[in-house]
Amino acid sequence: MQVLYFLQSIRNPVMDAIFSVITMLGEETAFIVVALIVYWCISRKMGYYILTTGFVGTIFNQFLKLTCRVPRPWVKDPNFPIVESARAEATGFSFPSGHSQISVTTFGSMARMTKNNLARWIFIAVCVLVPFSRMYLGVHTPADVLVGAGSSLLMVLLLYPAFEKIDENPKPFYIITAVMTVLSIAFVAYVELYDFPADMDSANLLHGKESAYTMLGCILGLDVTLLFTAKKPPFSVSAPLLGQILKVLLGLALLLAIKEGLKSPLNALLGEYLGRTVRYAVVVIFGAFLWPMTFPLFQKIGKKKG
Repeated sequence: MQVLYFLQSIRNPVMDAIFSVITMLGEETAFIVVALIVYWCISRKMGYYILTTGFVGTIFNQFLKLTCRVPRPWVKDPNFPIVESARAEATGFSFPSGHSQISVTTFGSMARMTKNNLARWIFIAVCVLVPFSRMYLGVHTPADVLVGAGSSLLMVLLLYPAFEKIDENPKPFYIITAVMTVLSIAFVAYVELYDFPADMDSANLLHGKESAYTMLGCILGLDVTLLFTAKKPPFSVSAPLLGQILKVLLGLALLLAIKEGLKSPLNALLGEYLGRTVRYAVVVIFGAFLWPMTFPLFQKIGKKKG
């Protein structure tokens, strides 16, 4: 807490605003948008790499949160003030930091795969600044961000060899996906069957359960995608700039519409948790398999004639 009190002592409105923006790069939305832009427009294998490290990292992160059950800094010390704008996204237990995990997953993966030195250093800077922002805003301790960032960095480095030559040898990727499926099922079993303390905060347990069923849906969606694409040649990510822009904007809009539009009917039909699993599976299948089927159309948009 001494580090957090020091950072609190140097806060000012300008830095509050800057770090409130920087911390958004560690949110789930940023992960999804960046991963899909990369997957759709830059490199299919890099997109798979970001998605895989993100899914594995989230399962590990949420498992530790529910197992260790470390309270947030302002719960530990009621006298400690945080930057209030950060409170809404500071959900669940404190250890380890989810924003730190997501930021290192997303931008650490991109730093590992890019060949551009300037881009690599920018990505590395984001991996440092987002964890620091969580401490500056007062919603995580140094231990939270170090474990969140460190565990993701380890996964980024360990999983990279499986994706470096995925087009020539996809077998390691299939093995990793199978392991992810087992882990996601095990995590759901954990949140449903483990005898958590009776006085455990219900909101934190609910957040953990939602994460478990979300990850199960995402990974099952990836399984279905691989089932239908395993023997097909990879789709082309190339397109004129206008085609790329429309591809991303329309794809993200449809993805959001599917995610939100299916929520009420699936929850009513299957219940909140199973409905969540099916909904996120559909979202991943759309983003990873169905939407790329339209990419030949975007290759014609904005193409110079003659």
